[in-house]
Amino acid sequence: MADTEGEERGTGRDELADSLNDLFISISSMVKGELQGANNSLALLEKMNLRVAEEYESFGDVASGQKVFVEQLKTKSGSFDIYVQQIDAIEQQVTEFEAVISMLDKYVSLLESKVQSVYQQHHPPS
Repeated sequence: MADTEGEERGTGRDELADSLNDLFISISSMVKGELQGANNSLALLEKMNLRVAEEYESFGDVASGQKVFVEQLKTKSGSFDIYVQQIDAIEQQVTEFEAVISMLDKYVSLLESKVQSVYQQHHPPS
């Protein structure tokens, strides 16, 4: 009977070992499949990049020409900075003048109302 118990334990351990082995093999196969899929995707992406590079190879010269043109525009627009600064200064002065004119307008209105008040006190309506 002792041998039977030992055999049962051994069989149970063998089954457990087999199950774990099967699990690891399944996981290993799944990981390999995922890696193969990723490799296939990378290979496809590389082929697509090569195809796009071949397709648009002639546009490289156009892009270089446009880059030079943009750099020339930047250089030319840099000379306008002085004028932009002058315009900003003029706009600031105009804003300040508007504030002064608004204040003077309020004073004139106040003076007009005082003059009318004094005039009406000295010359009441008949």
